[in-house]
Amino acid sequence: MVRRPDHVVIDAGGVGYRLAVSAETLKAVPAAGNDSFLHAELISRDDSLALYGFASEEERDLFRLLISISGVGPKVALATLSGGTARDLLRALAAGDAKRFQAVPGIGKRTSERIIVELREKVAGSLEEEVALAAAEQGDARSLARDGLVNLGYAPLEAEQLLDGIDEDDDPQALLAAALRKAASARSGA
Repeated sequence: MVRRPDHVVIDAGGVGYRLAVSAETLKAVPAAGNDSFLHAELISRDDSLALYGFASEEERDLFRLLISISGVGPKVALATLSGGTARDLLRALAAGDAKRFQAVPGIGKRTSERIIVELREKVAGSLEEEVALAAAEQGDARSLARDGLVNLGYAPLEAEQLLDGIDEDDDPQALLAAALRKAASARSGA
């Protein structure tokens, strides 16, 4: 495997495939000689075939959505994805942050507004998740504790039930600890 600032070459069965990648994907690609897996997208034009590689399906899906917008080609889409993680891009969409998109070479004011309008509709479900995450990150201790319980394997409804009746506290760790004690006492009492 070969790593360059704008692409990687992946050896698959003795054949080297050149994939253009975003800066975010490049961070996830291991050093030469190590196994790597990338999600690929083939773009066929009249005069060329080009492969694009992505570290995650989410990033590839956002790439597909970006290139579906008038005025956004594969190179501009990769540059957009290079500005941060897929989650960062979704947050920018949720916030209507046109400046985030205007910072990308090749995207002006109209194109950035078009991206926000068109992608908000297409990724509405993911945006709702991002808005919830953003609210949790802004300091809602209960939301952070709930997310912690979900990450530990509890269902969201079960996590809510565990947090019910616990005195509100500004410390999500204290809420999480109290909920885990409540779960342990419920198991020992059952």
